[in-house]
Amino acid sequence: MRTEQLEYVTAVTRHGSLRRAAEHLHMSQAALSEAISKLERELGVSLLDRRRSGARISEAGRNLLQHMIDVIEASDRLQAAAGDRLASARNVRVGTVNAGTALLLLPAIHALRKTHPGASVEVRTLQQDEIHLGLTEGTLDLGLVNLLSGDDVPPDLAGLELLHGTPVAVLPSEHPLAAKDQVSADDLRSERFIGMRSGYVMHRFAHRLFGSNLPRDWYTTDGAEMGKMMVAEGLGLTVLPDYSVVGDPMNRAGLITYRPISGDRTDIRLSLQQRRNSRLSESVQALSMHLRDAAGNCTTLRPASGR
Repeated sequence: MRTEQLEYVTAVTRHGSLRRAAEHLHMSQAALSEAISKLERELGVSLLDRRRSGARISEAGRNLLQHMIDVIEASDRLQAAAGDRLASARNVRVGTVNAGTALLLLPAIHALRKTHPGASVEVRTLQQDEIHLGLTEGTLDLGLVNLLSGDDVPPDLAGLELLHGTPVAVLPSEHPLAAKDQVSADDLRSERFIGMRSGYVMHRFAHRLFGSNLPRDWYTTDGAEMGKMMVAEGLGLTVLPDYSVVGDPMNRAGLITYRPISGDRTDIRLSLQQRRNSRLSESVQALSMHLRDAAGNCTTLRPASGR
């Protein structure tokens, strides 16, 4: 018994006759009748009343009709679920704090398009805790987060350090401070400052840098990308990991630049994280590999050792 045979019987019921059902199905009336006859022999029941005036659904057929519809709908659901599962296997969900976007994430996505052209990537801008939660609950496949010295990866996650960098001051290219080789904390205090919202590593770093003497004018934003846009628009200065700025489109276009922070020796790392012992789809594994390759090919910053 095939689901197509059940669909033929429902078509006869819906269109009122074997002839009209055959026309709708774009098949001959004889072929349709024979297919239903085979089903009748399998089930041991007459599904159609065949008369000189034509064939119509029988009483036994009407009694079985809802069961046939249930089987057809179940088959449709099964096929849809299989399709969703296949699509899910091709979809890669990445949570990021917008760290290393231009240097690593975008090149890795370009590489994935070449090696796995059917794969799709969903990039979500989130805070560290949100990324950790998404990885733990399975709503994210990979996470890119910043780590300061002493930060640990949650025990149910596995982390791989891709890059080591340093925090830098980010400022408009035409800003007077751009003429200096280094920018001090006092320089930043005297300017409007754009800080990351609580929950980001750079929020902690900024408070560590300024101590109790915070900049008087302080804007808060959510994520590095918006912070760089605000800097480019002349709304203030910010501090970010150097790998968040190097190669950024706004940096390449000459809208923003960056300078080391004098006296600061903070080490910041870009960590690729995933749920520990999770089974990764081929697409997720491929993007992870491309991220590692992009980090290894990065000549402007230090790839993390021990990869």
